[in-house]
Amino acid sequence: MSEPVVEVSALEHRYPDGHLALGGVDLRVARGERVALLGPNGAGKTTLVLHLNGILTAASGTVHISGLPVARPHLQQIRRRVGIVFQDPDDQLFMPTVADDVAFGPRNLGLSEPEVQHRVTEALAAVGMTEVRAQAPHHLSFGQKRRVAVATVLAMEPEILVLDEPSSNLDPASRRELAEVVERLGITVLMVTHDLPYALELCERAVVLSEGAVVADGATRDVLGDADLMRAHRLELPYGFDPRSVPGRRGAAPPPA
Repeated sequence: MSEPVVEVSALEHRYPDGHLALGGVDLRVARGERVALLGPNGAGKTTLVLHLNGILTAASGTVHISGLPVARPHLQQIRRRVGIVFQDPDDQLFMPTVADDVAFGPRNLGLSEPEVQHRVTEALAAVGMTEVRAQAPHHLSFGQKRRVAVATVLAMEPEILVLDEPSSNLDPASRRELAEVVERLGITVLMVTHDLPYALELCERAVVLSEGAVVADGATRDVLGDADLMRAHRLELPYGFDPRSVPGRRGAAPPPA
């Protein structure tokens, strides 16, 4: 692997009630990789990604983003580099218009208004939502809201995009449209998801967390094709879906003969 853009070493996190959510996690992600974070509910997936931009603080262990430690003196820089799109887009859309929502982050960086507008235009074009820039976010469909939420993060020009359950509550067309957006991005993507076919479609690599530990890390098709691993960690593919029948992504092993 080239120099990692994400480097997590021996990361532990314990919630105030005493629950150990992460128990010594190691993870390295190279620049430009798309990695699916899989696992049952309560495995620690979201807890892990919330450490990447300092929303949560480690009990022990370290997290580095492009070599910079995730620590209080560096949080402003870290949060420019790591953008998180949460599961509910309404958590990120609160301004009168779509353009205002996308401009909110760049304006808070103190950028000039021409630069802010340039970023708004570029971010909305990247997600195919240019035509709704003057609309109120609450008038959009759920799928449109999710793409605008992605635009609000892209306008900050992050190095790493974290997607938390990006396909949840999307109809098939919206699911495909979002996949096309992710495919076009030239940045590192970490995707927390229970949608295993979506993980196979978009991510060449999959990391499985279970009870706060990494239990598998490999080509997505190989991970999903390991029936014993899947069964042991309560991961289930849709009825009739065979990951071996889907052409592998970059970095995946070829299908068995």
